[in-house]
Amino acid sequence: MPRIALLQLSASPEPPKNIAKTEASIRKAASNGAQIICTQELFTTEYFCTKQATAHFDLANKIPGKLTESHQQLARELGVVIVASGFEKRATGIYHNSAWVIDADGSYLGHYRKMHIPQDPGFEEKFYFTPGDTGYKAWNTRFGKIGVLICWDQWYPEAARLTALAGAEILIYPTAIGWLTKEKEELGEAQHNAWETVQCGHAVANSCYVASINRTGIEDNTEFWGQSFVSNHYGQIVAKAPSSEECILTADLDLDALEQHRRIWPFFRDRRIDSYENISKRFID
Repeated sequence: MPRIALLQLSASPEPPKNIAKTEASIRKAASNGAQIICTQELFTTEYFCTKQATAHFDLANKIPGKLTESHQQLARELGVVIVASGFEKRATGIYHNSAWVIDADGSYLGHYRKMHIPQDPGFEEKFYFTPGDTGYKAWNTRFGKIGVLICWDQWYPEAARLTALAGAEILIYPTAIGWLTKEKEELGEAQHNAWETVQCGHAVANSCYVASINRTGIEDNTEFWGQSFVSNHYGQIVAKAPSSEECILTADLDLDALEQHRRIWPFFRDRRIDSYENISKRFID
């Protein structure tokens, strides 16, 4: 029964401080028995996408590179799986919002590039990120088969389904989502409810655990709402972090129970794949 830890942290304007803080949190989580340890989205930086500024491209890193190599060493030392999310420089003019997976022996299993890129006031991601081209993946790790999706991907049942069909037992969502100051009073509760509900729905529909890791704190005009959580395959939240505090949230995942659940709730067996041809169309006229 692996233990997962979600690192819900606030961020500094200085990447080295965020990297050091996250490493310290990984070590603390491992000392408390965590075996799969996950960061929030873009953990090395503040959420810089609130504005369009070309200087922010200097925050990107090569992936794999020095940052992932340091995680390989850390995972090997601690015997844990690390799932982390950062800003990838693929080439000049091509940047991605990416996540990487390091197995407990320190091996680099691969990375995922965020597929769905939002564009809203305060979330200017299309300026920075090229849409992902890795496809939907699942990786066999020492402590379970995991799939990684990133933030805006959370809202798309197709992404969750395809990752589960690749074999994922645990869907992990590094996230940076919050309330804009002018919207919180009117829409804040509804926005958070929608975010939490849709992900619990993915857990139910795909008979998976879902782990969603958000940041906390106020950056610019955004109040990140924290409340990282783990849902089981019934859509029940089994662990949840507070809104405005840093937290290392842990939960034990019963993968044997998930196996039994899939045998009696056979959603994958009963899919009518012969009737889904229109799902790949933009709109059905």
